[in-house]
Amino acid sequence: MTDVSHLSALVTGSAFALAVVFGAVANRVSFCTMGAVTDVVTFGDWRRLRMWFLAIAVATAGAGALRAAGLVDLSKSIYTGATVGWLSALVGGFLFGFGMTLASGCGSKTLIRAGAGNLKSLVVLLFLGVSAYMTLKGAFAPWRANGLDPIRLDVAGFGATTSDLPSVAAALGVPAAKLWLSFVVAAAVGVWVFANRDFRATREMIVGGLVIGAVIVGGWYVSGNLGYLAEDPATLEEKFVATNSGRLESFSFVAPVAYLLELLLFWTDQTRVLTFGIAGVLGMLVGSAGMALATRKFRWEGFASVEDLANHIAGGILMGFGGVTALGCTIGQGLTGISTLALGSFLALGAIIAGCVAAVKYQIWRMG
Repeated sequence: MTDVSHLSALVTGSAFALAVVFGAVANRVSFCTMGAVTDVVTFGDWRRLRMWFLAIAVATAGAGALRAAGLVDLSKSIYTGATVGWLSALVGGFLFGFGMTLASGCGSKTLIRAGAGNLKSLVVLLFLGVSAYMTLKGAFAPWRANGLDPIRLDVAGFGATTSDLPSVAAALGVPAAKLWLSFVVAAAVGVWVFANRDFRATREMIVGGLVIGAVIVGGWYVSGNLGYLAEDPATLEEKFVATNSGRLESFSFVAPVAYLLELLLFWTDQTRVLTFGIAGVLGMLVGSAGMALATRKFRWEGFASVEDLANHIAGGILMGFGGVTALGCTIGQGLTGISTLALGSFLALGAIIAGCVAAVKYQIWRMG
């Protein structure tokens, strides 16, 4: 009989280790989606955005390879369901993108900054976690569940069973797309990334994009292969061990912050346990702190003004609501979701970028 407790420890331990690498590398190379978009809008500097897209290319190719080899079934993730909550993706993504700009970084960047001693980010994490939990199960949940989530596109109209591009393409008469489309998309993105001479000269950013993309692939393997039980001994049903969603997961940093808060608040409740997502949050903090200490960049930092505090609180609340509503953040949708080529992930990613650009324009207008 399978030892589920041992398997749970393997999954969460592996998630923690991968997230430590993620946090350390992201700290070192200043991996930040908000910063990347802001660089483009304000300075015309595309290098950090290309690093992010390099991570997307690696994650997409790696996820495609795992799928082609039969090691994971990405159709069982939260991103590739038979219906696409397009309104939730657009509204949630836009609010998340706007909020992350007010808060000086997305969920992953907030964890990285907190690990490096930024006290402002601890406040953001608190409000993000509370807002995300309220959106999952609390006062914000009816707005999401009744107002946004029911507005959906059913891909069965195209003859597809799941809402990822390979499946839709196969349903439209290109069955081989399930095997090669991920690699074509990854190659196209990679060509665009390395077409820029300035980016090719930034070895540190190239390594950062490669490693972070590989961490996403590692997350899929840990959750969808190592943590997969075709038959749970307790229920005799299929099970993905130690995931909050009950499905295979890779990294995302909004709902897991809420689940970490829940675990801490209900510590003695034995139904609350360490999961893949929670281990990922803790690993990011540890990895970033370790890199900050090793490079002597760890320093305490607080708020400069009441307005600064208000902006970060508002940003955390918007990220919590938006990230849960859109099924992910710049990592959860922008890397993990996109690596499955899910239609909803493309919508959420576009909305996140649009929200970030709108917030940058707003901040420029306020300063003017």
